[in-house]
Amino acid sequence: MLERGTAVRSSAGRDKGKLLAIVQAEKDRVLVCDGKERPIDRPKSKNIRHIVSVGAAVTEAELASNRALRKALRRLNAEINGNT
Repeated sequence: MLERGTAVRSSAGRDKGKLLAIVQAEKDRVLVCDGKERPIDRPKSKNIRHIVSVGAAVTEAELASNRALRKALRRLNAEINGNT
């Protein structure tokens, strides 16, 4: 289920392969950010067909600032790739 805080990987577009966090979910689109290229105050709109859930999520506290979000996404990326 795609909801606020869900970590997703982009499967299409310029950010293909990049790990992002959902900040807002709508019917067929989501707003995603990564804390660097796409800060929380300027999220990117993506079609839900162009993202894949990675089975993890970030907390509300980690969505509070760009710095915390970058750190959380780095941690999740390391866990997913097995580089703990």
